Parts: sequence; C-alpha cells; structure tokens
Amino acid sequence: MKTSVGYKRIWNISYPIILGSIAQTIINVTDTAFLGRVGEVALGASAIGGIFYLAIIMLGYGIGVGVQIIIARRYGEGKENLIGTIFEHALIMLAIMAIFSFIFIRFFSFNFLALFISSGEVLSETLAFLNYRAWGIFFAFFGFVFRAFFIGITKTDIITWTTALMALVNIFLNYCLIFGNLGFPELGIEGAAIASVIAEFTSLLFFIIFLLFTFDFKHYKIFSFGIIKYELLHRIIKLSTPIVLQYFISFAVWFLFFLFVENMGQVPLAISNIIRSVYLIMMLPIWGFSSAINTLVSYLIGQGRPEEVMPVIFKTVKLSFLMVMVLVITCAISPWIIISIYTNNEELLSGSVPVLYVVSVAALVFSIAFVFFNAVAGTGRTKVTFAIELGSIIIYFILVYFLTKVIQTNIAVVWTVEITYAFLIGLFSFYYLLHGKWKNTRV
Repeated sequence: MKTSVGYKRIWNISYPIILGSIAQTIINVTDTAFLGRVGEVALGASAIGGIFYLAIIMLGYGIGVGVQIIIARRYGEGKENLIGTIFEHALIMLAIMAIFSFIFIRFFSFNFLALFISSGEVLSETLAFLNYRAWGIFFAFFGFVFRAFFIGITKTDIITWTTALMALVNIFLNYCLIFGNLGFPELGIEGAAIASVIAEFTSLLFFIIFLLFTFDFKHYKIFSFGIIKYELLHRIIKLSTPIVLQYFISFAVWFLFFLFVENMGQVPLAISNIIRSVYLIMMLPIWGFSSAINTLVSYLIGQGRPEEVMPVIFKTVKLSFLMVMVLVITCAISPWIIISIYTNNEELLSGSVPVLYVVSVAALVFSIAFVFFNAVAGTGRTKVTFAIELGSIIIYFILVYFLTKVIQTNIAVVWTVEITYAFLIGLFSFYYLLHGKWKNTRV
C-alpha cells in the first residue's frame, strides 16, 4: 500500500526534533563532562539526582504526549479551532501537577533516597543537587505543553531553536558556576543544578515569545481562556494516564537501576553515568523519529487514512535504524576518544569501553523498537502501550536485581538488560500493530 507521506515528509518533521534533542542532550553531556572533573562522588550524585528528576518530570511529559496525540488528531480532522482549548486545559493540568511535584522533590526526597543510597557522601551531594534542580519543574512542565502543540501541528522547527538556546545557556552557566569562572561563585554540583534551571526558564520564555510575536496563535484560538470543559479534561486524563504511568515507571526503574549500581561501588556508578550520557546521544534520532511517527499515525487516522499507517511506520524504522547505525559505527571506531571527553581517569576509561559496546547494540534494537512502540501510542491505544511497558519493565527489573544482587556480575553484563528491554517492547508493539484493533480508535 502506497502512502502520500514519503521519506522527505517524515524527515522534515523529525529532523528539527532530532536537532532539538541534540541541543538538549548537550546539557547532559556538559553536566557529566564538567562534573567528571570535580570527582567521582559528584559524577555519581548527578546521575542519581538527574534520573530522579527525570522520573518526576515524566509525569508532565506523559501528559504532553497525550496532548500531542489529541492535537495531531484534531489537526488531521481539520478542527484547528479546537486546538487552543486543548492547549489551555493542558496548561491548567500541568500547573497543578508541577506544584505537587515540586513539593515532593523539595520536602520528601531525603526520606525516599536515604532508603536506597548507601554512601553518605553521594546522598548529601544528590540532595544538594535536587534542592535547586526542583525549581525547574515549573518551566519543564509548561514547556511540554508548547512542545506538544508545535509537534502536534508538525511545526517542529521551533523545537530546534528553543533547545539550542537552552543548551547554550546551560553550557555557559555550567562553566561559570561549577568551577567559579568569570567572577561567579564556585558551586560545584549545585552550580550544575542552577544552570539547568535557568536554561529551562530561558527555553520556556523563548517558546512564549515565539508564540505571541511570530506565530498566528489566534488561528488556533490559543489564550482565549473560556470556561473549563471537564469532558475535555477527562479525555486528556483518560488518554494520558497510561502514558504518564508508562514513562514514570520506565524512568523510576531506570532510577532503581542506578541505585543498584551505586551499591556496587562508586566506580561502577561513575562508569554508568558516563555511559548514560553517550547512550542518550545514540538515542537522539530515535526520539525524533518516534515523536514524528506518533504525530503522523494520529494525523493519518484523523484524516481517515489508516491503511497508510503501516507503510509510514516501516519508512520511519528504516530512517531511524540508518541514523543510529552511523552513531554506533562512530563509537566502535573511536571508543577511547569518546570516553575521554568525560574523564581522564584510567580506571573509568578502561571500565567504560566494554559497556559502550553493549549500549551500542541496545541503541540499534531501540531504533526499531521505539518507533513501533510510539506508533501504537499514536493510534490512541495508550492502555496497550502501558501494558507493553509494564510487562517489559517487570522483566527488566528482575534481570537488574538478579545481575546486581544475586550473582553480582560486572557492570558491562548488567547493562545488557537494555538490549532485552528494547527487544521486548519492539516485539510486543509490532505484534499489536499487525493484529490489534486500532484503526478506528477515537481520541
């Protein structure tokens, strides 16, 4: 079955998201590279604190993905006048969620983290990081709404510019605040947290300025702020809740993964933080193409063209796999050079290279699996994606526990769980797309 959505259209939607993700990942890379020069404790604490923060903001990100699916569906149906109302209701929901998330991080994170972190030094540094990082919740959550709007209507160029600005601000402030350069105070890990918060604020401000002064937001009836429609809130919640739970559980278990690694010692934890940073770079094309397929699937169903969905999915899979393959080959050719960006410690260098090969394989599997997985979400069957995520993550958690606690193997073997996880979500998602009843799903 042929489709009017060709490789060029998929690429035009995907590449701004990929570029935006590159800029956003630079934040992670620079945080890791700078703190790698501070010491192993700071490097490990930033890993735990950063993933803990990510697990919390996934609550907002999940709502954003649900809103993106609904906006794309209305855009495909030609009901653009309804998009503004969806946008505004999402803002209200995420404002409430941001307040509760902020309170949890600031006032309850110690009680939670103290149950798992064995090193007093790592715990202290992690809490110092989160004390400031928590303020970014508000800017991140509101940013997810803007991101959902622009991706939903396939105007993704703004994602590139916004995250590029965020990366530049973060790099400059990291240089100034971590080490005390250019007359700024030397704040170490706290400086990294403050830099990230200011960068997120800058990103949100740019979104607002762009929408108000260079975009025809009135066409979509944004900021009309009519009465609250509880039926719409219910629809957003119904569609988004499985996605919220899915992303939260996924990152929560990844957070537990790092806690288990922390119990293995400071060196395996530092290695894992370095590898996490490189791994995220390999995942950049995957996130871009996954966001694109999410929107395209919902758009095509909204236009009454569900028969075109599978051909578009396979085209997207090809593009995703080829781009990730380029990154994997680069890592395979020069692993020592890549790892040396983060550390000059010989023990960390030699320990990181085998793990880098493992995550390279995982990234290739993910390049296929995550496109299928997000295609299922784009159909509106978010309960199915949650079930796929839950089943896969239970197996993932059992394997992590077995490898770190029972047989206590080396860190490279522990990271192989990523390959298993990617394979499972890809297999389950592909099976559902072939045999599931999704073509007439309403959102």
